[in-house]
Amino acid sequence: MAKKDTTPLKKGKANFTLIGKVKVNDYTFDLNHEYDSGWTSNIMNISVDCGNGNAVYAEMSGGYFPPKYKKENKIYVHGIKEENGKNVDDYENTFTIDWDDRENKTILETIGQGCFITVGIEKDEKGNTFYKNFLTEYDAVQYLSEHLTDDTTVNVKGVITYETDGEKVYIKKKINSIALSKAEPEKYKATFTQTILLDDGSIGKPDKEKNTIAISAYVVDYIGKPKINDKKIEVKKNFAIPVNMEFAIGDNVELASKQLTKLFKAKKNEIIEITVEGNLVEGGSIVNITLDDIPDDIKELIELGLYTEEEALTKCAVGNTSREKRMIILKPAITYVGEGETRKPTVSRDCKKYTPEDLVFFGAYLATLDIDSDDTETEIDIDDDSDEDDELLSLLNDLD
Repeated sequence: MAKKDTTPLKKGKANFTLIGKVKVNDYTFDLNHEYDSGWTSNIMNISVDCGNGNAVYAEMSGGYFPPKYKKENKIYVHGIKEENGKNVDDYENTFTIDWDDRENKTILETIGQGCFITVGIEKDEKGNTFYKNFLTEYDAVQYLSEHLTDDTTVNVKGVITYETDGEKVYIKKKINSIALSKAEPEKYKATFTQTILLDDGSIGKPDKEKNTIAISAYVVDYIGKPKINDKKIEVKKNFAIPVNMEFAIGDNVELASKQLTKLFKAKKNEIIEITVEGNLVEGGSIVNITLDDIPDDIKELIELGLYTEEEALTKCAVGNTSREKRMIILKPAITYVGEGETRKPTVSRDCKKYTPEDLVFFGAYLATLDIDSDDTETEIDIDDDSDEDDELLSLLNDLD
């Protein structure tokens, strides 16, 4: 029997939204950070208090090579096209512009809106928020460092990226929009929309304490030029990356079981692609300690009357925290297909797009390479099947 041609993996949706009070301190911004290569970057790492102690981190960074290094600084962008009387992003029309032209108004008018970082954290004389668009993260971070203040209520949006060295997985939330928000604390949130892949072993065991069920999912992301064993290799390929998630059981266990069976439980040799919505939960999980766990020098402070036992226990407990990062699935995402009168809502789910043989893992791929750490760089010729984020749509006709 002839071997089945594999289907190239394509990225799906991977977005996040944070609404809450931003935390700004001395470590939020790192400006004009120059690396050994000469690359000079502006970096921002913010924490957003999304309510109930849920402090979620997100980042933005970008840079260039200063003129003294005599290296090209190109910005990759796409154009616009007219559609139904409106200008929309033309993702197929890609080109580059020079770093020095990044504020050229004539050139900027030819670039699609999706290329810009949107910032709206100032108000005009009438009290209305006004927005600025930046073509580079470098300039956006510089502006934010001058205008973003602590405890401001903001709406932060961006994309979730997944990186791996073949063993560990690193998840980053990269900001592409930040603006003032009028939301009250009860409306604060940290949410995500993510396309995942599930196989017949994805549904795990329930956690009674968290009231969730473990989900071993895969996401598809692009790996370009990673450093492995202190050596850069050129890969340029999409891979299936394992990610641990959870499914919220809710108050009705029987209903949750039906939801999992209907939408998330894959059959043998089946891969389900489904886009889900859920909550991001980050924060310190406090470790319960007793007086026996307190260091001797802290016990002396109690004996000297400088701290009560209760105060010392609280202080030491807070110091013994471990940050947890959870992605809790609440429901499948609903999208729209068709146009005009045929346009209708549907669940973004497909169980025929991929098979287990289509899943390509970076760790297994690395095992096929001869990587010599004595060299500095190796280029590997691989067809680049990656596309822009696609709208992964499919029909699920009967949810009942």
